[in-house]
Order: sequence, then C-alpha cells, then structure tokens
Amino acid sequence: MPTLRDIMTRELITTDAGATLKEVASLMAQEDIGTVLIMDGDELRGIITDRDIVVRAVAYGHDLGSVANDYATGNVFSMDSGTDVTEAAQSMAQRQLRRLPATEGGRVVGIVSLGDLSTRTTGNADQTALEGISADTVG
Repeated sequence: MPTLRDIMTRELITTDAGATLKEVASLMAQEDIGTVLIMDGDELRGIITDRDIVVRAVAYGHDLGSVANDYATGNVFSMDSGTDVTEAAQSMAQRQLRRLPATEGGRVVGIVSLGDLSTRTTGNADQTALEGISADTVG
C-alpha cells in the first residue's frame, strides 16, 4: 500500500506568521491554490484556506491588513510521510480534514489533500476520508 510520501504534494506554498490576509489571498491567487501553510522557520504554526479568509474575516468586515495567523487553524494535525495512505484517510475522516500535512523528523515536507487521495491512489482511501468529513454535515 502506498504511503503519504508516495502521493503528497511536495511543493509547499508557505508564508510567515506575520503575513496579512491580503498577502495570503494574493499568494493564493498567484499560485492558484486555496491553502497556505503558516510557518515560523521550520515550525508549522497554522493552516489557512480561502474559506477561512472569507468566513472568519471578510464576512465580519475585518481589515485585510489583519494578521492571517489570527484567522488560521492552529495546532494542525499532521502525520509522518511514511504513514500508510489508508491509515491517513481514516485519520482525516475522524478529524474531518480535507488537507493533511506530511512530516519527516517533525518538519513539514508535503501536504495531502482529498484530491491526492482520489487521483493518486487505488482503492477507496478518498471515499473513506470523504465519508468521515461529510458525516456531520449531511442532514
């Protein structure tokens, strides 16, 4: 069975903890992505998505010059890049995660999304993760 290392995206788009919402949104537009990792050196401080910016900041009229880290999800769950994809999908389902940073020696070396599970694996790892994520949002 493949591991996270086999399917992860290695080209990480990151910013520092002092970046503003506008800077992060501009980076997302430039890179055509919806997620940015917020780093303090080699340490993962948070993860922010385009949805976080809209729902947590713009919807409340917050200033786009605000520090993005204040709107990010902190205490980000990650798994070692050698973790079996099936185990990772189950963890993503249990925690309702759409993206999972992969680490080696405590450093973030990649990220795995639901799309990666869908397009880069065989079997039903993507279905396992998606069912867990969707479980509490249906009905």
